[in-house]
Amino acid sequence: MKKEEKKKSFFERFVHSQASGSIILILAAVIAVVWANSTWADLYHYLSHLDIGVIFAGETYHMGLAHWVKDGLMTIFFFVVGLEIKREVLLGELSSLRKATLPVLAAVGGSVTPALIYYYFNTTGPAISGWGIPMATDIAFAIGILALLGDRVPTGLKIFLTALAIVDDLIAVLVIAIFYTAQIHVISLVVAAIFLGLFFMAVKSKTRRPFLYLFPAIGVWASFMVSGIHATIAGVLIALLVPVKSQIDPGRFLEQIKMSIERLGETGPLTRGSLTYNKMQWRLVEDIYLLADDMIPPGIFLEKHLHPVQAFVILPLFALFAAGVSINSETIGSFPGPVSLGVMCGLIFGKQIGIMLFSFLAIFTKIADLPEEVKWMHLWGVSALAGIGFTMSIFISELGLGSQALIDEAKISIFVASFLAGIMGYLLLHKTLPRQAS
Repeated sequence: MKKEEKKKSFFERFVHSQASGSIILILAAVIAVVWANSTWADLYHYLSHLDIGVIFAGETYHMGLAHWVKDGLMTIFFFVVGLEIKREVLLGELSSLRKATLPVLAAVGGSVTPALIYYYFNTTGPAISGWGIPMATDIAFAIGILALLGDRVPTGLKIFLTALAIVDDLIAVLVIAIFYTAQIHVISLVVAAIFLGLFFMAVKSKTRRPFLYLFPAIGVWASFMVSGIHATIAGVLIALLVPVKSQIDPGRFLEQIKMSIERLGETGPLTRGSLTYNKMQWRLVEDIYLLADDMIPPGIFLEKHLHPVQAFVILPLFALFAAGVSINSETIGSFPGPVSLGVMCGLIFGKQIGIMLFSFLAIFTKIADLPEEVKWMHLWGVSALAGIGFTMSIFISELGLGSQALIDEAKISIFVASFLAGIMGYLLLHKTLPRQAS
């Protein structure tokens, strides 16, 4: 029972982190739009393009501030996404075929259908490459709106949405890596593979020296920066090498802890100051500390401590520099165009149709079951919430669309679609969920 409570506690902390972060994220997006259309717009664009770089071996490597956020800090966001994916696959709702079937198929339907709808509106021209924009779900916003309904939301529905969004992220990562790569530099990928090997060796050796992890991790990121594949994919690959299970057997852990504590009791009085002169006490306490450290899974530890950084620093900074669309007569005049129709119809209607259709097929064929206490109307509400694209959709729009005009059109449509999808999902769930949790 205690084990189940701890597992639930971690999940609840995860949900709370995403829900709280969504508030900061939307504030950052609003500030960006207002700032980019105010009398201080020049300052906004100046900061976005502010050159920051380093000199290494006589060569200068530099990027604009916005570029550092999108290619640098967002790598940490993708690293956390990778940890979430690995945790769910090995330990969570994707760890068995039966549990994974429904959210996986729902995510596939909710990704493919919006892409097809976008393609329907953009079969030719430069906008065709934006088909990946309406595929993604913003987990922070979706869970944030779900959290507004409090205890009325069944745990099974929260788990379904979380698992669906994580699979959605995995699909988005694969789409970015495979389809939004213009040219691959093989030598850079070979160097990245060498650095990944060094990182893997550091993990296997269980070394406690941070530099031996940080150096190859930076090497992987830098290699991907010049490889042609987007640098943020490096974060996912590194995360997949980080263990999400304890590195020591629980039986051995308890046995050695018990032995160390017994020996500690035999070394004389243990006081706040005794460790300064009793070397045996110092060594035994250090052994207990290191054993406990080995028992904590590195992946879970990093995910727990990086979630606040991701939610309250990285994603708001991304929104601040990515959401600043200049709204003028030219932008409004071309709205709605093929891009905006594809994005909005894909997110608002495509997500719902795809998730509901594939969920129905999975349950009708009896390869999956509806989560406990979850009804079809609840699933419909969640499928509407999945139409909140925002972070990943904005990210893909900047990769997939060549001109700034198309990117601006896509961003405005993402804002509109995410807002409407969020309102629709909230109203459906507010109307259909029980007044009190059972």
